[in-house]
Parts: sequence; C-alpha cells; structure tokens
Amino acid sequence: MNLPNIIRPEHTFIGVPAPTKWRALQGIAEKAGKAFSVAGQTILKALEAREKLGSTGIGNGIAIPHAAIDGMTSPRGLLLRFAQPLDFEAIDDIPTDIAVVLLFGENNRGEYLNVLSAIARRLQSDGVLAAMRKARTVDEFYSDFIADSRV
Repeated sequence: MNLPNIIRPEHTFIGVPAPTKWRALQGIAEKAGKAFSVAGQTILKALEAREKLGSTGIGNGIAIPHAAIDGMTSPRGLLLRFAQPLDFEAIDDIPTDIAVVLLFGENNRGEYLNVLSAIARRLQSDGVLAAMRKARTVDEFYSDFIADSRV
C-alpha cells in the first residue's frame, strides 16, 4: 500500500470552512464527489450513516471519516485542514482541525482497514501533526503528511 496513490496532492485542502461536523461532512462529500466522479449526495449519505454508528473523531484534533461507496474500485482519500477547529464529537472532546477522508468500494473492505491503520500510524509519528498544523501551503501540508509514508 502506498498512501500517495490513495491521497493525492490535488485532493488536499487547507482553510476549509466548516462551522459544524455536519457541514464539514457536506463539504467533504462535495469535494470528494468532484474528485472521484461520484455523486456528492451518495458520499454524504454514506459518511452520515457511518457517523451515526459512532464518531470518526479519533482525538488529538483528528478525524478520519470513512465509508464504503458503491462503484469505487480502489480506496481513495482527501486530506483537509479546517479553517477553524470544530466539534467532531471526538473521543477526547478536543476540537478537530485535520480530517483524513477514506472512501472505498464494497470489494475493498479488507484493504481499507490496512489503509486506516497506516493513516493513524502516520498521524502518530513524531512531529507529523505539528508540521501539518504549521504548514502554510497545501503543498507543505500534503508533504508533511506523505513524507516517508510508503508502507
């Protein structure tokens, strides 16, 4: 698995406006729909259904919204930093400022767990989160996340 094949530079965003978790999911679905040629409403419904099972806010200001999307043939993702931290109902109640979105096809359910694990490990690496939060450009933000992430 190679994270740069799943999350590409053109699918990276900073300064994303989102006053609430649900508005964040709407914005994510819109961006993902355009990026992956899937109806944004389809993505939104899948992300909302997943969030109803329990928040994907994993703590430390991070959320990893993820869902199975009909028709997707391989895992794909988005990397975002919100304009302002927001309440993502994370387990530690710390407002979320960074989201890594993972979408996958029904046939990729086994593979997506490996990808989720790789993303979580990457975000726990020394200095990665601090660098991502300090990044001034989309390129810096992406590079800070992807650097040395080939697993």
